[in-house]
Amino acid sequence: MTLQFPNKSRSFDDVKRTVRFHGYDGMFEVRFLIEAAALLEKATSGDAEADYLNAFDRSRPEIQKAAIRVYERNRRSSYTLTAGDLK
Repeated sequence: MTLQFPNKSRSFDDVKRTVRFHGYDGMFEVRFLIEAAALLEKATSGDAEADYLNAFDRSRPEIQKAAIRVYERNRRSSYTLTAGDLK
C-alpha cells in the first residue's frame, strides 16, 4: 500500500511549534508533525497560527512528498518533519 492523504485537516500546536497532519497506509494511520521553522520562509509574519496553517496549505504537495519519502525509508506510526526533509 502507498501512503495517502485523504483527510485535508491540519492543526497548529503552539506549544510544540508544529503543524499536525495525518496520512494513511491502508487502514493504518500515520501521524506527522512539521516544525514551524520548516514553514518560516512560506509564512507571512512567522508568528501567527493562521500564517503557519496557510504556509502549510501552500506547500502541501511538497510536504506530502517529503512525508512519503521519510515513511518509505522507515515505516513507523509517527514522524516529525524538519526543513531538511523538504529539500
